[in-house]
Amino acid sequence: MRLQHPDGTVVHLGYGTNVLPAEDVDGLIAQVGTYGDRLRQHLDTDRVGLGMWLPAAAARRLASDLDAVARLRDAIDEHGVEIVTLNAFPYAAFQDEVVKKRVYHPTWAERSRLDYTLDVARVLAALMPEDAVRGSISTLPLAWRAPWLADRQSHAELHLKALAEGLAEVEAETGRTVRVAFEPEPGCVIETIAEAVERLDAADRERIGVCLDLCHLAVGFEDATDALARLDAAGLDVVKVQPAAALVVDDPADPDARAALTSYSEDRFLHQVRQRVGQRLASRDDLPDALAGRRPLDDRSPWRVHFHVPVHADPAPPLRNSRDDLRASLAALLGGDTARTDHLEVETYTWSVLPDGAPADDDALAAGLAAELAWVRDELVGLGLTPLD
Repeated sequence: MRLQHPDGTVVHLGYGTNVLPAEDVDGLIAQVGTYGDRLRQHLDTDRVGLGMWLPAAAARRLASDLDAVARLRDAIDEHGVEIVTLNAFPYAAFQDEVVKKRVYHPTWAERSRLDYTLDVARVLAALMPEDAVRGSISTLPLAWRAPWLADRQSHAELHLKALAEGLAEVEAETGRTVRVAFEPEPGCVIETIAEAVERLDAADRERIGVCLDLCHLAVGFEDATDALARLDAAGLDVVKVQPAAALVVDDPADPDARAALTSYSEDRFLHQVRQRVGQRLASRDDLPDALAGRRPLDDRSPWRVHFHVPVHADPAPPLRNSRDDLRASLAALLGGDTARTDHLEVETYTWSVLPDGAPADDDALAAGLAAELAWVRDELVGLGLTPLD
């Protein structure tokens, strides 16, 4: 889906496919057919964006097999799908029964992370529509916060230098510009915008920037306007944005709220919890730790939980989602005279673990994904953007 900002910028909106399990090229092609057609029908549009997640093995094959990438490109064209952004955060097996902290491996201190990301960049250059100005790739915020000693930061900085050089080579070979966006996340080496500025200080500003996941921003009680000011001062671009909503608990002492929260405590994904206490944030690494761990989180002020909940729908009371923060963030990014980003990827990857149960089939899931895309599209139209599809 494309919209135009009043400043003339074409803004691409799509849905991230890490909600779907696929580990090989055939699975990716099947995703395009199954969800491309269904999403277009639900949204009554000729073209729908997918922010495709490429597992490492599939990325390696596509980067080295012209026939495989041609098959995927043919499927994209046949089913009215547009791909301008790819997700290279999870390395593999993101919909396994247990993911948790495995998603942060390999880290940016390891060569395999660099090689994987450059494979993804080569694939994206082959999949982008001819009229797309650039492509984007989101990646993990270097690593989980520990262990991360000075030698690992040094290795990561060497890999970021090699990343910029590799992206320049992709551009020279293909004529397509691809940028990589590091995604701050609670609990990681880069958790906050301030840490993004610090840890990416030596990064090539032309090819490397930040992915703002608006769920993560809300969990960290960060303000988008302030975030943009910090990034501007550091010369870091918002390469990509993920409109996503967090779970908000206004009164964690309420027995009904705690009972509802327990239904979100599950085994597949990590659900970091943050709480504002005066001028600092109290934190727990996972929702079970906050509720009933060795040191439960204080219940006298609101909690925010890193659980991506559908942006268009409220969870059962007394819980709510961070839609107010999401609206404010979208307004800061795209409601002004200048578009601050041109790639948006809705990324509610948790449909399979929602308390009400996973959608019954492909049709039901596609309807939910389409409803989220429609909500974000309508918000953007309310900010003055014009649909082009």
